[in-house]
Amino acid sequence: MTNTQICPKEFVDLALRLAEVARPIAQKYFRSNVAIDDKDDASPVTIADREIEAAMRKLIEAIFPDHGIFGEEYGKTNENAEFVWVLDPIDGTKSFITGKPLFGTLISLTENRKPILGIIDQAINDELWLGAKGLPTMFNGKPATTRSCKALGDAYMYSTSPDLFDREDGTYADFENLRQKTKHTLYGGDCYAYGLVASGHADIVCETGLNAYDFCALIPVVEGAGGSFTDWDGRPLTVDSAGDALALGDASLLGDALAALGS
Repeated sequence: MTNTQICPKEFVDLALRLAEVARPIAQKYFRSNVAIDDKDDASPVTIADREIEAAMRKLIEAIFPDHGIFGEEYGKTNENAEFVWVLDPIDGTKSFITGKPLFGTLISLTENRKPILGIIDQAINDELWLGAKGLPTMFNGKPATTRSCKALGDAYMYSTSPDLFDREDGTYADFENLRQKTKHTLYGGDCYAYGLVASGHADIVCETGLNAYDFCALIPVVEGAGGSFTDWDGRPLTVDSAGDALALGDASLLGDALAALGS
């Protein structure tokens, strides 16, 4: 097995092409009163989710037929391949279907189950973050950099919703402890919040219960901008991680943030 030090250009080029394929589909269906279906887990899905993933899969299979694919809507293909693309066609479907332009298309490439490339594309705002191993994160073609924040008391934190956290298993209490130690907490950003951390506008994102297609693309974006991305025990995330996510713009906050979360 290889161990890529710098993400190859041909992988970056394909990821950008995937975003180009996805973007017009998202734009076409946004605020168009599309039909909404509920999946088995009660989460919503639309024709936009399905069309985007199908288009991205078709392109990957044409360019790198030996690569695997793991998508939210159509599952896993060749999942044990060395390189596997992890796709979330519309991350933040609830935002999408209610007309809020904070959803995103997430595109990631993993090598031996570890993310080495990630894109957050916001089609309506014309905003794209690109992170790749060994390379600086770019926002719309220019370097993105996290900001300094040395104390939790100065930090602006995002989380998609307090409803993510379970009051019975302790995650709600842990999150609430961290929230009380930060300066302000905002909700509803989905993947967009991680882009805001990468670009130095926010300091923390804390979430739980995520799937690999929710977080794999975010990791190279945040880390390549100078930030830190771990689970709630301070460990790097892989495709197999449980889905507790802690993204920090300033890695010096990690010890205090983990302590607040009970780690």
